[in-house]
Amino acid sequence: MTFPAPRTGNAPSLAIVGRPNVGKSTLFNRLVGRKKAIVDDQPGVTRDRREDEAQLGDLCFRLIDTAGFEDAHGEALAARVQQQTTQAVGEADVVLFVLDGRAGITPLDRTLADLLRRSTKPVVLLANKCEGRAGEGGLADAFELGFGAAIPLSAEHGDGLALLYDALQPFCDAAMLAAGEREDRQMETSSAPLQMAIVGRPNVGKSTLINRLIGRERLVTGPEAGITRDAIAIDWHVAGRTFRLFDTAGLRRRSRVADKLESLAGAETLRAIRFAHVAVIVIDAAVGLERQDLTIADLVIEEGRAPLIAVNKSDLVADRPAATAALVRRLDSSLPQVRGLRPLWLSALTGEGLEAVVPAVVRAQELWNSRISTPRLNRWLADATARTPPPSAARGRPVRLRYVTQTKTRPPTFVLFANRPEAVPESYLRFLANDLRADFGLAGIPLRLSVRRTRNPYGAS
Repeated sequence: MTFPAPRTGNAPSLAIVGRPNVGKSTLFNRLVGRKKAIVDDQPGVTRDRREDEAQLGDLCFRLIDTAGFEDAHGEALAARVQQQTTQAVGEADVVLFVLDGRAGITPLDRTLADLLRRSTKPVVLLANKCEGRAGEGGLADAFELGFGAAIPLSAEHGDGLALLYDALQPFCDAAMLAAGEREDRQMETSSAPLQMAIVGRPNVGKSTLINRLIGRERLVTGPEAGITRDAIAIDWHVAGRTFRLFDTAGLRRRSRVADKLESLAGAETLRAIRFAHVAVIVIDAAVGLERQDLTIADLVIEEGRAPLIAVNKSDLVADRPAATAALVRRLDSSLPQVRGLRPLWLSALTGEGLEAVVPAVVRAQELWNSRISTPRLNRWLADATARTPPPSAARGRPVRLRYVTQTKTRPPTFVLFANRPEAVPESYLRFLANDLRADFGLAGIPLRLSVRRTRNPYGAS
């Protein structure tokens, strides 16, 4: 049995399969919201594939009802009907494998399970007709099919739809994010420039750095602090790419801002940070990392920009390895939200280290644009929670992290779904963020990680 390639689209396609008379068409009607498929106790009523748009709570998907699987071959009607089921599985993104919970596992169920495993499609196992406690035996036997625990439900009475919702939500989210991923790729391949803001305290060499990068005296420089006031945008073409550099005014502590003009210049700098992709935070190697440098870095991180630390005037530092080690320790302890941020040593005056600026900026922007597939994220979550489970609540139900998905890039933003989000402590979220950062190589950029309640559109679970 050969399965064709799946269709593409924003909403996932779900094929309902199973042997005859397990309630596939009843489930189809339930999810479509009206009686589109003929239902009868007589097996074999459905022959042709029936497709329609369906909804479960706020999840939208395309549903395919199929004929009962009979393992037929040759030119008989049952075999021709079976070809339609095979095509439905091949076109689907997810397979809903329906069992009769009261009847238990049959040889035909096992044969169909073998075929579905060969298809490599994700399978959600459903035990239908589980009103009350009628399907307990079938639920226990379902493990032998190799698709994990079966979801107990009653398509006729609407029981168990909340559990089905939880099982389908990752696939619907993944389909939605795939559309966003295509948009991100289009943005990346477009001619839009990489926007790069040069920020820092006054007189650390920001304008000198830009002049050195572009190879001409485009900006006024000098020993006096505060020469730059406006955020100056400069288009720069290098290494086959277009950059838009923003030279900004130096940011001082608010208590030291002396006049309205300096305040307006500071506001322009903040605006440049908000529009930047990467913010290069320039610090003075002779002075070291000061409190105001960390404040500026916090501003960049709060805006969700990709930070890069450029240590200017590196020619004034005698023991570079020791200075680097001390700076790395300070960055990791003071900016844990971008753990792994490493300094770039350079000298705008002599040109030392400038060849590393463009690759570092491009790499930071690529990480800032990172998108991780939902299956990879959920494998990571299963491993992370197995190694370090969520803290047990003092009272009430235990905390269970159901799954995780990425909702956006720039910066990478993730949502965890849990049964009790209010019981997940911030310390555990920080652990997960750091583990995710280490596992997927997202060092040095901000991440957004939040927790939401697993939504139940049919009442409390």
